[in-house]
Amino acid sequence: MQLQFLGTGAGMPSKDRNTSALAVKLLEECGSIWLFDCGEATQHQILHTTIKPRKIDKIFITHLHGDHIFGLPGFLSSRSFLGGEELLTIYGPKGLQQWVEQTLKLSNTHVTYSIAFVEVEEGIVFEDSQFIVRAMPLEHVIECFGYRIEQKALPGELLIDKAIQLGVPKGPLLGKLKVGYDITLDDGSIVLSKEVTSELKEGFTVTILGDTKFCSNAITLAEKADIVIHEATFDHSTIELAAQYGHATNTEAAKVAQLANAKYLILNHISARFLKSDLIPFLKEAQEQFPNTFIANDQTQYEWRQHQLHEL
Repeated sequence: MQLQFLGTGAGMPSKDRNTSALAVKLLEECGSIWLFDCGEATQHQILHTTIKPRKIDKIFITHLHGDHIFGLPGFLSSRSFLGGEELLTIYGPKGLQQWVEQTLKLSNTHVTYSIAFVEVEEGIVFEDSQFIVRAMPLEHVIECFGYRIEQKALPGELLIDKAIQLGVPKGPLLGKLKVGYDITLDDGSIVLSKEVTSELKEGFTVTILGDTKFCSNAITLAEKADIVIHEATFDHSTIELAAQYGHATNTEAAKVAQLANAKYLILNHISARFLKSDLIPFLKEAQEQFPNTFIANDQTQYEWRQHQLHEL
């Protein structure tokens, strides 16, 4: 799993940071990419990556502020021009479907694929054999959601030598055992998958929070998460101002990660008021509360590998 930040700014684009968009690359896991928020010019940001728009088959929107959705119509149109034909599912708050459909209709934009809309409420918003995505409301000035992506436990390693000792021939039967199926040999004996595989491997958990002030639901969504992506529009010196605007500070994000017993924290949604030179003390301030803290920049990529976060 890889994370690629396409926009890490707050409110409006700046020279250094575009508006909100994050690509969660699940190419090895399921061959697709999930997009979280789609601020203005997200498709321009994608042009500077290896991401193929047709590979994006799910878009999760946290809330309906423009810096999180104004890039949707252009992206949807370009996905058509670039050969996208498969179903795209868009998850988001009430009103998102109406806004998208009206925008496409009034601009006479035709797309070559079907779009399914899922109106997000608290609870499980998506589940398949590999993943569960849960949503909870956050505390912003309009309805806003945070998402928790949980990868289900992975099959253990196949103990080939042990399987062969039990009489399993080389070939497809070994593959069935590896993915959890019990098999029957030609002599009628049964070999159980659990007998010839190691314990299940724990999957990863990523929490992606929309705009929010410090709140309990953010902590709940981040509970024991491997990676927490939390907005940090303000710093500690402006903590009271942050709350008035429904936003959080760098230290409040660190407090969420600390209280949730998370492993890593990535600060996102950074105000343009902070210059590059300001980000050194900005990061240090958060790290004093939660050491495993990073700051996201546009086009920054991270990879989750061997239970650790690696910047690419």
